[in-house]
Amino acid sequence: MAFKVVVSNKAETYQIEAEDAKSLNGLVIGDEFDGGIVGLDGYTLKITGGSDKNGFTMKKDVPGTRRIKSLLTGGIGYHPKADGVKRRKTVRGNTIADDIVQINSVVVNEGSKPIAEILGAGEEEEEE
Repeated sequence: MAFKVVVSNKAETYQIEAEDAKSLNGLVIGDEFDGGIVGLDGYTLKITGGSDKNGFTMKKDVPGTRRIKSLLTGGIGYHPKADGVKRRKTVRGNTIADDIVQINSVVVNEGSKPIAEILGAGEEEEEE
């Protein structure tokens, strides 16, 4: 299964399709991993969240890979329209498993080349 890894670097965000990212399974939100897994050699990335195949968001304080219905007052997974409103919402655990399709991450240590140069992001815009 292919992961979509969203990498944020300051004000820029890049989306990378990672076909063979089985080594990410078992990592938890807050863990750091080598960017070479997703094609960013020399970079270190930190997992900040993600979502599963049904669109349920990963929540840091839910352990494991399970889905639970939790009573939320705000934050990840629920944004109330008024203060004091609670709602029971389904959220995903904080561990990456095969059901996860998108992983959000931020750059902790940069490599020698910029991400845009590695991915060739600027070439597509110049051709059009």
